[in-house]
Amino acid sequence: MRNNLAVIAFGGNAILKSHERGTQEEQVRHCDEAADLMAQIVQRGYDLIIVHGNGPQVGNVLIQMEEASNKIPPFSLDVCVSISEGSMGYMLERSLRNQFRKRSLKKEVATLITQVMVDPRDPAFENPSKPIGPFFTAFRAQTLKKEKKWPMVEDSGRGYRRVVASPLPQSIINMEIIKALVREGTCIIAAGGGGIPAYYDGHDNIKGVEAVIDKDYTSSMLAGELKADLFVILTSVEHVAINFGKKTQKNLTRVRLKELKRYQEKGHFPPGSMGPKIKAAIAFIESGGKEVIITTERELIKAIKGQSGTHIVK
Repeated sequence: MRNNLAVIAFGGNAILKSHERGTQEEQVRHCDEAADLMAQIVQRGYDLIIVHGNGPQVGNVLIQMEEASNKIPPFSLDVCVSISEGSMGYMLERSLRNQFRKRSLKKEVATLITQVMVDPRDPAFENPSKPIGPFFTAFRAQTLKKEKKWPMVEDSGRGYRRVVASPLPQSIINMEIIKALVREGTCIIAAGGGGIPAYYDGHDNIKGVEAVIDKDYTSSMLAGELKADLFVILTSVEHVAINFGKKTQKNLTRVRLKELKRYQEKGHFPPGSMGPKIKAAIAFIESGGKEVIITTERELIKAIKGQSGTHIVK
């Protein structure tokens, strides 16, 4: 009989803070902090799958590619996603192994470079909307638009940026490996940044695609297929709220699926903020999941104990 299984998703900004330079030393320190939290959850009897975001990290990889483009041919976006998956997974895995050894926890850790299948006919490809990477001058943006056929948009007076599609995940190529590792009780770091977007061409060959996948959607799909006991989404607020930012704001502590869907229909969770997390939570519960917790890193352990956060149940 296996331990309870928890899937925990957190953003890339948990490892690379917006007010910091983003040095390797800073990111390693934040990985140590995250690993300390994860180890506490393992001590509470959970097996873990960790899904990290990579927005700031893959953005930096793309900046490195642009700055070196006159000397070294740049990689495509899907390869850049894999670079961030590997480097972030390595730092997190090292921190986790150190924490487990420190606490005398006999727990293996595996980082999995994860390919996630998308539908090449997804409507998102018709309307790329996710800005990524460096800011360009108008001249450089026009050159890239002509040479690489990249859609470019002006971004708040700061310059021009490339926009890419954000299709919905359909399946995870590495799922059978993940299931085998779960059976062994391994702590798994998988689907970093939502996974590397891929599709099957007309000859059933896997092809990478230049797009990004929302990590919360991939995490929800992963948790649902593995029949996880708990799905945790870490964000910047302690609770999900309705009427957010208004005098009538109400924090949700424990909410049933039916009630949450009513709030969703009334527009309480905008697409650019809490919307994707609520959609991911609903999808997990509707797939048979038992519970979703949405809270901050700081409140995570209290939330696991039922003392904080928003708890979504069927």
